[in-house]
Order: sequence, then structure tokens, then C-alpha cells
Amino acid sequence: MNQRALVAAAAASLLSTLLVATPAAAQEKEKCYGIAKAGMNDCANLTGSHSCAGQAKVSDDAAEWKYVAKGTCKTMNGMSADEAKMKAKKA
Repeated sequence: MNQRALVAAAAASLLSTLLVATPAAAQEKEKCYGIAKAGMNDCANLTGSHSCAGQAKVSDDAAEWKYVAKGTCKTMNGMSADEAKMKAKKA
């Protein structure tokens, strides 16, 4: 295969990958509280005891969250931020 054909094939492959991946990357996300496993949270928690991803100490803590596809949190038994705050106040 000559160099021109090789470059064209690589460019076509890259473009097709980008076109296929774009819908998944553009999908809307929402924070879902109470579903993150220990060490698998996406960022700071509600209580302010840490400010980084991967620092959840226990699984399914109401103060910890993960990004999920919009509209799927409830099906995962998760909570919105307001629900998680209410639960934290009761505890």
C-alpha cells in the first residue's frame, strides 16, 4: 500500500470513530447520589469531608455521587442532590 492510500485509510478510520463516538459523548448526564461504590465517586461529596474523585470511604453513601445518563438515577435506586441533603439532615 502506498503512503497516500495509507494516510487516506487512517483519516477515514479516525473520522468514522469520531462520528460513532459523538452521540455517546454528547449524552446528557446527571449527578446520582447514594450509588457510588467505595473509591468510585466522581467528585466532592455533600458533607465536604473530601473534594476529589475516588475518595468515598463506603459504598452507597448518600453524600457521594456518580455521573449517570440523565433519567437513569431512579432506576439505580439513587437520589437527587435535594433528596440526599434531606437524608443527611435526618441522620
